[in-house]
Amino acid sequence: MDKRLDRGETSRKILVYVITIIASIMFLFIGNRIATRDLSIFDQDYGEEIAKARVVSVLDRNVDKYVVEGNTLLENVYITFEAVLLDGPNKGETVTATQIIDNMHYTGISEIDTRDRILLVYTDMEGQGWQFLEFIKTDKLLILGILVLISLLVFGRRKGVNTILSLVFTCAAIFVVFIPSILSGHNIYISSILVCLYAIVMTFLIVNGFNQKTWAATVGCLGGIAVSGLLIVIMDKVLSLTGIVDEESMYLTYLPTDMPVDLNAIIFAAIIIGAMGAIMDVSMSISSSLWEVKEKSDGATRESLFKSGINIGRDIMGTMANTLILAYIGSSLSVVLLLSVYSTSLFYLLNREMIVVEILKALVGSFGILVTMPLTSLVCAVCYT
Repeated sequence: MDKRLDRGETSRKILVYVITIIASIMFLFIGNRIATRDLSIFDQDYGEEIAKARVVSVLDRNVDKYVVEGNTLLENVYITFEAVLLDGPNKGETVTATQIIDNMHYTGISEIDTRDRILLVYTDMEGQGWQFLEFIKTDKLLILGILVLISLLVFGRRKGVNTILSLVFTCAAIFVVFIPSILSGHNIYISSILVCLYAIVMTFLIVNGFNQKTWAATVGCLGGIAVSGLLIVIMDKVLSLTGIVDEESMYLTYLPTDMPVDLNAIIFAAIIIGAMGAIMDVSMSISSSLWEVKEKSDGATRESLFKSGINIGRDIMGTMANTLILAYIGSSLSVVLLLSVYSTSLFYLLNREMIVVEILKALVGSFGILVTMPLTSLVCAVCYT
């Protein structure tokens, strides 16, 4: 009887796993078709062609020196070189290109050398031709990514495989569904909520399967996300945010889309997606911890499990709030430094919209975590007993 029950449980887990993967693929496929139905931005012809290339030889190097601000000596470097195109319609062709290093505006740029793998851009403008665009860095990143994946597989084994799979599906949802939906003019609020719901349910089902731990963590996570989203909408009105937090935000208003991009909705999506990871982490940590408490303690009651969840949540709270704040500050450290230097006062700096939005991200994420902790503990206490 026990063997038949174990086989039935295993079959049920496999069935849920397969259904989740199939449903995820269908979500990505159908979501992409809907999101790109009215998308025409990528059909624009800007008269440019970008191609991978490998440097064959350096033909010439000229230096133009000049003085600025009385005594500062700067120089522009002009390098002419030959490169073999590695893709595109002219693959295999050897072309002559130019690298221009403007040391007044950009410092620390390396000069090209033979066998370097680079990106070239060809423009139709007279006298431009092939120009150096960027060094190809993805091959180095790919090596680091492979090392991370191997580490996940060695340490996590089957869980590691599921983690990688859920990560792939989550990233695909962002780049295949969410971003195209923004560019095609769909409602950003609805799109971000749908992507969050998909990522939460898919990740928990793939990583942990359909069980009481997953159910409790999902309910707690959705509750924290819902409160965070509501708080963002309220604070958006209270703070009278414009959505223009930096130079890139202004560029979004110039995109050739059928409908202008809602910058306030972009802030909503950025905060809700950024907080989702931390809230998922907290909800699953509490759910898994309380499950272990229940399994190891025969006399666990609803009250004792709930109190244990609150105590665990208090320990998590401090480090997780720090994680959110430090992550947001670190991601915009360069701009924060510039604003600090060129702001006339600290009070003015703290009222700049970019700083306000960064603070709002950390506060909303922390509040979402605070709601998730007792909610997940309550659901665990009810379900596990």
